[in-house]
Amino acid sequence: MMDYNSILSDKVKNIAPSGIRRFFDLLEDKPDAISLGVGEPDFVTPWHIRDAGVYSLEKGFTKYTSNAGLMELRREISNYLYRRFNLYYDPKRQIIVTVGGSEAIDIGIRAVVNPGEEVIIPIPSFVCYGPLVTLAGGVPVYVETKAENEFRLTADELKAAITPKTKLVVLPFPNNPTGAIMEQKDLEAIAEVLRDTNIMVLSDEIYAELSYGEKHVSIANIPDMYERTILINGFSKSHAMTGWRMGYVCAPKEIVKQMVKIHQYLIMSAPTTSQYAAIEAMREGDKDVEMMRNEYNYRRRYLLDELRKMGLDAFEAKGAFYVFPCIKSTGLTSEEFCERLLMAQSVAVIPGNAFGDCGEGFVRMCYATSLEQIKEALRRMRLFLETL
Repeated sequence: MMDYNSILSDKVKNIAPSGIRRFFDLLEDKPDAISLGVGEPDFVTPWHIRDAGVYSLEKGFTKYTSNAGLMELRREISNYLYRRFNLYYDPKRQIIVTVGGSEAIDIGIRAVVNPGEEVIIPIPSFVCYGPLVTLAGGVPVYVETKAENEFRLTADELKAAITPKTKLVVLPFPNNPTGAIMEQKDLEAIAEVLRDTNIMVLSDEIYAELSYGEKHVSIANIPDMYERTILINGFSKSHAMTGWRMGYVCAPKEIVKQMVKIHQYLIMSAPTTSQYAAIEAMREGDKDVEMMRNEYNYRRRYLLDELRKMGLDAFEAKGAFYVFPCIKSTGLTSEEFCERLLMAQSVAVIPGNAFGDCGEGFVRMCYATSLEQIKEALRRMRLFLETL
């Protein structure tokens, strides 16, 4: 009889499974449920992008690409970042095409973190950062952001978390799950804390195109920060390309050189068909992004207004496609609220504590679904609140 408990890696066994997945599992028994939980665009990938992928198959472009990705795609990524965010990265030495943003985060962390070194992670935030730090042998240090600060990371909070072991700071903005953003003045204050240190920044900007009112600013735009920033981005959220698994990482050439080695052994190269589709997205996709952003913005404003009418406190999320209302007034915990709402009214939202302990008392609602679905979900939620 095999003793798998002694065979399996202790490090992996000690990582908790994603708190998000449990609620997706509950959905399997509720086929009539409306889900405001899945962080995925409801838009289909624009046709001209799909067509580029299909055409590449028709032409027989089915072989491996170079490890870092097609040079044509890296050039288009470079052009896009300069056009949209005034950032220049050398396509030959500073850009790697990855399998989604998740791989980019993984190799970015592994390239710089040694065993025992600390990585500062603001929470609430996406669930992958801490486990990936642990798998790299690092130590996650969680910094709780606050609702009164609109869940932004403040310079004082960062400064208090830094120790002689600090190696990396994760900046997950625009933020999943809160919808928080960091404005230029916020980033300048963060930069002032980091400027005389050797601490690197991993800036996850996968939602950069989904900023409302304020144009997105990268920490790499701030003086002296470019040289210490590992920038993560991709196509999933901005271009509705989740299933294509296309991301990229940009960084100083000395760091990219090491990340490529991890990527070589882990992946070889990102999917070839997806890379050809991504070239089209970078070259001709700006209008698609604008259309989707405008639609998300309309849904965002509608959802916030309706939640406030129900008596739920919700700060104005200015990025991504999530709102993070406070449900403490109901007297329920985040998990109780989500489970009872799902069972009573077949509406799925995600408990805030799935994204860190300080998310307790909040829930994440995703508005990357049709307005009709949002309206019906809110009607059911209103009925639910009336029973409490």
